[in-house]
Amino acid sequence: MERKIFWIVFVVLGLLADFLLPIWWGLAATIPILFIAWWVAYRSDWF
Repeated sequence: MERKIFWIVFVVLGLLADFLLPIWWGLAATIPILFIAWWVAYRSDWF
């Protein structure tokens, strides 16, 4: 379940960054998005 939540959060935030930010900012935002998705799925105790 956590893996599914991780990928859903990662894809949704990644797509938002791609559409809302310029290309280089979208690419640079991948690392913080990865950290946020990891935290939501594994550390937040929401799921």
